[in-house]
Amino acid sequence: DRVRNEIDSALQENGQKFTIKLLQDLPYLERCIKEALRLYPSVYVISRLPGEDVKLHSYLVPAGTYLHLNIYGVHRDPNFWSNPEVFDPDRFLPEKIRNRHPYSYLPFSAGPRNCIGQRFAMLEMKAMIAPLVHNFYLEPIDYLKNVRMQLDLVLRPAQPLRVKFIPVCKTKASP
Repeated sequence: DRVRNEIDSALQENGQKFTIKLLQDLPYLERCIKEALRLYPSVYVISRLPGEDVKLHSYLVPAGTYLHLNIYGVHRDPNFWSNPEVFDPDRFLPEKIRNRHPYSYLPFSAGPRNCIGQRFAMLEMKAMIAPLVHNFYLEPIDYLKNVRMQLDLVLRPAQPLRVKFIPVCKTKASP
């Protein structure tokens, strides 16, 4: 409801038109998407092959050693996230992001090999989600506790995830 109210208010202020500017100005929706990506990152693991020796604390990783970074695990690490299994979009409020370790949230990787399309991807997700939430209530048919995840190149449900779309009744104000 909070996401729907944010979208509806933005649409009222923008003449009922979805624009890039409107989509960029949906902070709560963006926080919800970020939290969903924290819990279920599309790419759950990345690999790197260092070209030179790397010292990690007291460990020396020789050049040419495959390193695998478990993004799924980092996103649920209680050293970075209190109550890591709980969905809480407010984790991404500006004041909470400020002091967080820069590599504790990696849905698009990070550093010199991060995804150059991450801003476009966020805008694309908002462009898909905002009209759906504006026009429909979404009710789960399959509940998360029963969903089995499949590990491929990306993290995804093993079976299609079923959701019921219930149209939102919009009443027009009388002139």
